[in-house]
Amino acid sequence: MSSLSDAEINSIIPKSGPSIEQVKKYLEKYNDEYIVIKCGGSVLTNPDLYNHLINDISTLRKLGFNPVIIHGGGKRITEKLKELDIESKFINGLRITDEKIITIVESVLSNFNHEIVKSLEQTGIKAQQFTSKDNSIIEATKENDELGYVGLPTNVENSKIQDTIKADRIPVIAPLGKDNQDNIYNINADTAAGAIAKSLNARRLLILSDVEGVLNKESELISEINSVTSEELIQKEVITGGMIPKINNCLDVASNGVKGVCIIDGRKPHSVLFELLSDQGSGTLIRK
Repeated sequence: MSSLSDAEINSIIPKSGPSIEQVKKYLEKYNDEYIVIKCGGSVLTNPDLYNHLINDISTLRKLGFNPVIIHGGGKRITEKLKELDIESKFINGLRITDEKIITIVESVLSNFNHEIVKSLEQTGIKAQQFTSKDNSIIEATKENDELGYVGLPTNVENSKIQDTIKADRIPVIAPLGKDNQDNIYNINADTAAGAIAKSLNARRLLILSDVEGVLNKESELISEINSVTSEELIQKEVITGGMIPKINNCLDVASNGVKGVCIIDGRKPHSVLFELLSDQGSGTLIRK
């Protein structure tokens, strides 16, 4: 990585991104390590944010990073079901998925996956599609009967991801899994990203969403938490609702071989670059 000249780094980094001095300082840190990026929320539905993200991922690859992308698609699935006059029902934030709905989910996520691959390739880098149809890599089991075709990852075939990166391509993975009977399951994208990051012993898992990170009672960003401080924040009801399972998932990942998990705001320009390549970071870093 450090073989890039100042002029080359300067030509790769966007003008409104981190400074060249900071970038140089952090390039060595992530040399040859996996950076798993989970994209969800408005970054996937707002065209400007989406284009920024695609360019930032492309920037990381051109700098020599090994990004691995996992994307959600909940809003698109809801829209498609609405179009077909099918009501979306949820239990604890997870969509109840019957036989008819799983085929729609699979189709929406596969199409979206293909779009992301194409967008990345338009920036001059190669990418590889991973869905239940193309290169299925997540083995899953049914979470429970009530939810239907909603799965929990049981295994990730990470050799396929590693081979893709060796071939100089960015893996783009849909949160879909299969069991040994070839049933397809919709997997929560955070859970899928966590399983992939753990299987790769990734240096970082970045979770892009529509929140700044973890906020204190005064609505100020908490820059770093761990298992002890997060437990206190849950007891004091600073971390509440849907943020609790999100944080617990992050702590599980950080306790199983991933050096740090970051919840960052996908709505902020270049939040991925600032998290990895600057002193101030971006969002909340979670360590074990």
